[in-house]
Amino acid sequence: MKKILFVISVIIIFSVQTKAQKVYSVDSDYKADIKVYVVNADYKADLLVFKVNADYKAIGNKGRWYFTDADYKAAKKIFFVDADYKADLKIYFVDCDYKSKWNELAKKYLMY
Repeated sequence: MKKILFVISVIIIFSVQTKAQKVYSVDSDYKADIKVYVVNADYKADLLVFKVNADYKAIGNKGRWYFTDADYKAAKKIFFVDADYKADLKIYFVDCDYKSKWNELAKKYLMY
């Protein structure tokens, strides 16, 4: 019985993680799940993000984001704010997928 519960919980966690990096940029902060600010240096960021060009590449919570064309396709709706103090999450866009990572693990829950 414990093994069955463990397997079910792993499946649920994995399914949530696979969807977590599909994001949609909304036009108002009240529509967003998370408010995001783009910083100008990687060391200032909570998360280093790489934009992927296909949704199947946005697996896990590793900073590989796929921007969807509709809000219902996304796991998270984000709003880009104009100041860091207004943000829940500070990100920096990187140019290679292997550079994407969490700098601030305490905020990792925001993308689940």
